[in-house]
Formats: sequence, C-alpha cells, structure tokens
Amino acid sequence: MIKYNLKCENKHEFESWFADSKEFDRLKKKRLIECIFCRSKKVEKSIMAPSVANIKSQKNQKQISSLEMKNFKKDLIKLRKFVEKNFEYVEKNFANKVREVYYDKKSKKNIYGSATEEEKEELKEEGINLVNIPWVDKDN
Repeated sequence: MIKYNLKCENKHEFESWFADSKEFDRLKKKRLIECIFCRSKKVEKSIMAPSVANIKSQKNQKQISSLEMKNFKKDLIKLRKFVEKNFEYVEKNFANKVREVYYDKKSKKNIYGSATEEEKEELKEEGINLVNIPWVDKDN
C-alpha cells in the first residue's frame, strides 16, 4: 500500500491510499479519482516527504500536525458552507426524509441532518448509503 498527497485543480489537498503507484495511474487514466471536496477529476499527486522517525523529526511533526490541522479545519468549514448552501436541512427528521428521497426515484433532492446510530444502521440495512461529515463550528 502507498499513500499519496493529492491536489485538485482548485488547490484542495487530501490524502488517499493505493495498492501501488501503478494503481494511482490506472485509476487516474479512467477518471475514477476525484477531489473529496469539489469532485474535480483533475487530480495530481502533490509533493510528499517521507516520514523518518527520530527525536528531531518527532518535534517537527507536532508543528506540522498543528499546521495540517488548521488547514484541515479550513477545508471542513468550506465543506460545511457548501453543504449549507446546496442542501436542505431536515434537522433530526433525516432518517424519514432520506427514505422519501431514496424511494422516490424522481426526486433528486440534496438533504442533510442528523440521525441516531440505530437509524443509520437501519438505513444501511435498507441499502441506503450515507456520508458522515465532521461538522466543525465556524466560530471556534
């Protein structure tokens, strides 16, 4: 397995794992790799540094991690704004509303809300796939 840092044409950065370097090339050629933030198919490998463990690099790792976390949080806030702008908020009635959308083949409604673990499991058993998004506070 190999992990690559990826970057899309809109400068979103994210990581992904591949069986080997050839798999990345094969999937890219088939246009099966897309940005997790904007769904752009124009994704390239970005510069990666190998991880070498020693005391000095571990100290630097904490600084890098903090910076990466800040960037990750910015990306999550962008994602939240995108969802709030383009999806209808159905509050805690999500499980029922997602069923309505799923079983009404004519409906192409985008919704978001919250569901209990039990509701998520029931939806999964019905064949309804959900995506959990870390919901970052905009102000904090």
